[in-house]
Amino acid sequence: MILCITEKPSVGADIAKILGAEVRRDGYFEGNDYCVTWTFGHLCELKDPADYTPDWRRWSLSALPMIPERFGIKLKDDKGIQHQFEVIERLIKRCDKVINCGDAGQEGELIQRWVMQKAGCDKPVERLWISSLTDESIREGFQHLKPQKELESLYIAGLCRAIGDWILGINATRLYTLKYAQRQDGYGQNNNVLSVGRVQTPTLALVVNRQKEIENFVPTTTYELRTLYRDVTFTSNVKAFKTEEEGQGKLKEAAESEFEVTEVTKKKVKEAPPRLFDLTSLQVEANKKYGLSADETLKTIQALYEKKLTTYPRVDTTYLTDDVYPKCGSILNGLGYYQEVLKPIRGKKLLKSKKVFDNSKVTDHHAIIPTGMPAQMLSKPEWQVYDLVARRFISVFFPDCVFDQTQIKGKAGKIEFKASGKRIAEPGWKSVYDWNNGGDKQAKDDVSDDAKDQEKSLPEFVKGEKGPHKPFLGKKTTTPPSYYTEGTLLKAMETAGASVDDEELREALKANGIGRPSTRAAIIEILYKRAYIRKQGKSLRATDAGIELIGLIKEELLKSAKLTGIWEGRLRAIERGDYSAAEFIAQQKGMINEITLSVLRDPSNRRITQVVETAKPKKKASSKSSTSKTDK
Repeated sequence: MILCITEKPSVGADIAKILGAEVRRDGYFEGNDYCVTWTFGHLCELKDPADYTPDWRRWSLSALPMIPERFGIKLKDDKGIQHQFEVIERLIKRCDKVINCGDAGQEGELIQRWVMQKAGCDKPVERLWISSLTDESIREGFQHLKPQKELESLYIAGLCRAIGDWILGINATRLYTLKYAQRQDGYGQNNNVLSVGRVQTPTLALVVNRQKEIENFVPTTTYELRTLYRDVTFTSNVKAFKTEEEGQGKLKEAAESEFEVTEVTKKKVKEAPPRLFDLTSLQVEANKKYGLSADETLKTIQALYEKKLTTYPRVDTTYLTDDVYPKCGSILNGLGYYQEVLKPIRGKKLLKSKKVFDNSKVTDHHAIIPTGMPAQMLSKPEWQVYDLVARRFISVFFPDCVFDQTQIKGKAGKIEFKASGKRIAEPGWKSVYDWNNGGDKQAKDDVSDDAKDQEKSLPEFVKGEKGPHKPFLGKKTTTPPSYYTEGTLLKAMETAGASVDDEELREALKANGIGRPSTRAAIIEILYKRAYIRKQGKSLRATDAGIELIGLIKEELLKSAKLTGIWEGRLRAIERGDYSAAEFIAQQKGMINEITLSVLRDPSNRRITQVVETAKPKKKASSKSSTSKTDK
């Protein structure tokens, strides 16, 4: 008998149906020489400190840092989980071979292997590795099962991540709580826990630092010489003035002469379609357009994956592999709602861009795309997220958008001016977003006034023409950076705090982003739960407790997004087999030793006096919650 272990009961039912295991038992399906069972996400977890020694049950500075000689796992203390584990354990003893059908990613590998390890599995194990849950994909996956040893480095990376988070999260939380939290009762018991973690603390630091930058911002005002000619505003090349009085001389000089057009330049400019979605960019877009939180978007795209409508969601690449290209035509044919917008590319060979198809940019899974299965009976958030994914996929097969870009140069006396504008000549891929409103109104509303000006089409100008004009001094006041939203915070986590708009640079910085795509939403939720951040409209604000916590942490190792990004880069290198797991764990041990000594030597009597733990108000979930996969 062959045993298949999936990560969720719903996936187990899908796989059982395809394999012919149609008899339902307690905790599994059986039939056709197969048994199909499931976990409920994490059945096992790393042991708690008290599981290693009773001395670690009590919170004490003298016990820190706590580092077990060998880390171990245990079953979660839940009757339902324990019952399901017993089912899996019995089936493993009965079977001849196990097929690991967990989610095809680092966390999924860890979940399944811990269960098999706890159950004492000594049977041969193969791996089902698929990017969608369509019947076709599942059948194809069973025809190309992988030996478990091929994914050893993936499991090791997941194990290092879990151990690293345990070492830092548990020790640093106890350390900072015991050293700096105000005692709350008359018995010396400290109920005011200061939660510190490898990912959550540098993420909180991003929010706090941005907030301080805004609060300390001092605006400056300058005056720019401009002129109005034929209802078009031209900007001079004269350096901006600190006061209006300073600019009066140049203003008068410009007014004494007619305006003359000295140069007219026109050129065609092409704009390629936006890249396909990885999880983070999808969360960013859904937050920007529809106000969906990172967690809501993750749960929604997970639900769409389980409904077989989109591919595996927890990905960090925006590329597809070459072997997906032959399937794209049939996927497009399956997108029934979008057939009208697809008409311009019907009967033509689909475009194949290197910005879309590149084997070297894909490791475990490709970008998120539709599967081509009919989308029916979707909730509002499900449709919004599905529409984002579908239009993005369709657009990459359309031609570039072509703009007519015009630059006009002129002068008034010796003072030079210029103005520019552009007009869409060939909409190309933009027609995909314009069609049927495209859910794109919000995006258009979000465009800045300057950007809107650039979109304006200029009237026809002729070199040498002259005429009256109205020079004036335009006031410009600097503005502070914007507060983070969930979307912009996700981008900052992805790039370790760097402000990046360029897509290619963003791709390059992903290697050292903080957290994984699948965990970033959960980290933000933890910060809400700990009452370290709150929402004000769409903006994120640090609470007094969050500001105080970051203020008392002097150890840059704990709160630097760049340093955390380096650790994440090493975890990814372990996943590729390019870095030593033992060295990574040794670094984490050395780091917590260094942090512990630094805090214990602090002679100050700093305290955080109040932490009020209030959870962020929840919206009604649009689908069943997927398993929470989070860094500590």
